[in-house]
Amino acid sequence: MAFTIKKICCIGAGYVGGPTMSVIAQQCPDIQITLVDMNTERIAAWNNPDLDQLPIYEPGLSDIVAEARDRNLFFSTDVEKAIEEADMIFISVNTPTKNYGKGKGMAADLKYIELCARQIADVATSDKIVVEKSTLPVRTAAALKSILHNTGSSVNFHILSNPEFLAEGTAVQDLLNPDRVLIGGENKEAIQALVDIYAGWVDKDRILTTNLWSSELSKLTANAFLAQRVSSINSISELCEKTGADVQEVAKAIGMDTRIGSKFLKASVGFGGSCFQKDILNLVYIARSYNLQEVADYWEQVILMNDHQKQRFADNIIQTLFNTVNGKKIAILGWAFKKDTNDTRESAAIYVADHLLNEQADIHVYDPKVPAEKVFVDLEYLNSRPDAETRRLASVSEDPYEACKDAHAIAILTEWDEFKTYDWARIKRSMKSPSFIFDGRKLLERAQLEELGFVYYAIGE
Repeated sequence: MAFTIKKICCIGAGYVGGPTMSVIAQQCPDIQITLVDMNTERIAAWNNPDLDQLPIYEPGLSDIVAEARDRNLFFSTDVEKAIEEADMIFISVNTPTKNYGKGKGMAADLKYIELCARQIADVATSDKIVVEKSTLPVRTAAALKSILHNTGSSVNFHILSNPEFLAEGTAVQDLLNPDRVLIGGENKEAIQALVDIYAGWVDKDRILTTNLWSSELSKLTANAFLAQRVSSINSISELCEKTGADVQEVAKAIGMDTRIGSKFLKASVGFGGSCFQKDILNLVYIARSYNLQEVADYWEQVILMNDHQKQRFADNIIQTLFNTVNGKKIAILGWAFKKDTNDTRESAAIYVADHLLNEQADIHVYDPKVPAEKVFVDLEYLNSRPDAETRRLASVSEDPYEACKDAHAIAILTEWDEFKTYDWARIKRSMKSPSFIFDGRKLLERAQLEELGFVYYAIGE
């Protein structure tokens, strides 16, 4: 039987569900889409008439929400009503790495996925297509199927895997013009129903259909390969610093080889974000669970190299500042894990700052999109010291010039474009001498800063 999709419900109004459903609503005005979330504050923010108050910052997102909201895009906390009315349900809830029990620190925590499945099973009275949209470990669909197919009711559920390949900061463009859309499933009609939705604006030759397990594994593998490239060039950056080579020149030279390509070869203080580390740890955990120790060790090294790069960056600040940062003011420019997003998950800035706080540094943070309380929550989550001590040693400025005033050093940890436009001569005059800049994103011009009198350090030079 062919499926007619008139209503879609998406459970989870976060970084994946929010932009994805907004774009589908814009592109498919004949389909009613309801985004549901238990977090009342988040839903209120999505419904805020002031589009600057949306809970997620992504370039172009507010315009799309403005067009579709209250036309065919709705945000609600009434999860059960949305499930009951929907023909297709996307599950887009958080799947953090477990911080307890078996698989702690590696396996994905699937409790939110299971809660969704059980709620769908309890509420649904008509046949549903259920789409995995969260980043999930391979064979999660099997767990979903087991829960949904053993409800004792006559309702039929068809499980699809439709992994997201969004890059935060460019999510809207990634959705409007994707490299590929991947749909895995077992029922041809259910697969076709989702293909038809995307085909409204995506070329058919960019829509790939696979079995469930290939779709799930493709997502983990794509992120693992991208992260591997970052760790690979970062390992070479350390060698460059010791030998007098320039990592940018090396990256350009190898990137011009068409077999390698130039993307994801930018040396930095390390990768962050919600997916790379989580997905690789998941891959490692899966490999170990099948006793594939060599495979697990291989991928785990990508994470170890990333952790080393952050530690090395912080250690270099301490050593350069005459082996002590105790009581010294260090300005951190950038807290988000990358530019054009307010997402801080696994941001390198958190770990560099934490390391400096352990050495009793006086940290002052500025980020154009991350609120102060989020900075403190991120640091306190690590449990490295009492919360009161974190708040005594760290502060957040709303003005970059204030953050840098009287600082011994500046660490640039997010590649925000605005940092390139600052009056660096003014910043230099306000700082202690000697004035150090540690550029973790290779963002600024060495010659310009050295001419102003800064001592400038960039990774891989």
